[in-house]
Amino acid sequence: MRAYNTVALILGGGRGTRLYPLVKARSKPAVSLGGQYRMIDIPVSNCINSGLRNIYVITQFNSASLNNHIYNAYRFDNFSRGQVSILAAEQTDTNEDWYQGTADAVRKNLSHFDNEFINNVLILSGDQVYRMDYNVMIRHMLETGADIVIGTVPVSREDAKGFGVMLVNKRGQITNFYEKPKEDDILNSLKLSAEQKKMFDIEDPKKEYLASMGIYIFRRNVLKEFLEDKTMMDFGKDIIPEAIKKYKVFSYAFQGYWEDVGTIKAYFDANISFGSKNPPFDFYDEDAPIYTHVRYLSASKIEKANITSSIIADGCKIENATIKESVIGLRSVIQSGTTLEKVIMMGSDYYENSEDIERLNIRHLPKIGIGKKCTLKNVIIDKNVRIGNEVTIVNKRKIQNQDSEFYCIRDGIVIIPKNTVVKNGTII
Repeated sequence: MRAYNTVALILGGGRGTRLYPLVKARSKPAVSLGGQYRMIDIPVSNCINSGLRNIYVITQFNSASLNNHIYNAYRFDNFSRGQVSILAAEQTDTNEDWYQGTADAVRKNLSHFDNEFINNVLILSGDQVYRMDYNVMIRHMLETGADIVIGTVPVSREDAKGFGVMLVNKRGQITNFYEKPKEDDILNSLKLSAEQKKMFDIEDPKKEYLASMGIYIFRRNVLKEFLEDKTMMDFGKDIIPEAIKKYKVFSYAFQGYWEDVGTIKAYFDANISFGSKNPPFDFYDEDAPIYTHVRYLSASKIEKANITSSIIADGCKIENATIKESVIGLRSVIQSGTTLEKVIMMGSDYYENSEDIERLNIRHLPKIGIGKKCTLKNVIIDKNVRIGNEVTIVNKRKIQNQDSEFYCIRDGIVIIPKNTVVKNGTII
């Protein structure tokens, strides 16, 4: 049961409303991560490092940006027989509807992997940060004789309410499964025993539940059987609870950093952590690096800046600024006297020169980047944003959620959407 007999399907997700406005013009897997990566780079890189070469990304909304990124980043040579392909929702003679759930998305693309050369189907999410050798999970399937294996992580009682939570026996076989349980009696019934926590090497006393990572390996014939039932729309809600009644469904306990970054708060906290002294996740590992589109930009130019616990991507120009616990993306420009603290700046898709300014007649606008003497704290700045001089964005009133003409606030974090212009002297 080797990697080349396994096909990987990466689910791009639906509208991704929990990440709005970052997904206003792009799909979730295309959202910037760690300064110069995209979310999709995580599962694709894990697949490549695991020897998987047949990789499909299933999307439904705003897939143009993702399509361009994948085309530029993942072109295998003619000898590897590999591919990373986008499968966007489309109307056909047999399918006229949008995807109705995770399982329905796979069902409507069944023709791409329903052949005798494929033994296993690996199903992944496009909005998680982790590093995994999927071969270990495949071997676990072989050793246990499982028909389905679910990647799992330990979580606290409060976090368990947002995941699929399971109960397992001594062999690791799943005996009960609930999707996002809220009731106390159900949560109590799913709590791990002391013996089970020891079996899964769970040392944190607060983590008493085993949650699904949204990572599944199916034997192809088993998956096909469930997909033939068109009432089965979602893996967590429909297929997994039914599968444990008639098939061997096992847990694979993942040991390592894993973070679901499908919300603004989780996305923000994860990115800020990447710049810490001892980050929980490092994008570079000699044996299993995270790949992305190589842009061949020059090294960043920094003059008289004070930078601590931050990431600075390629091609940036920073002058006499103070930057703390921040992620500064590609081609970012930060002018003199500006202070950033806990800021995610996605950067720019292009450099702006004087000829462009004259041709587009935009002399009246601030230049792309952040102007002089600005103060920003707890802010996400999307791509190609123009922030003028003496702008203050600190959410002084501590608003938790708000939508405005040129910014949004989620969980107290201010988000400036793509291509927005913030005028001189603006205070948020």
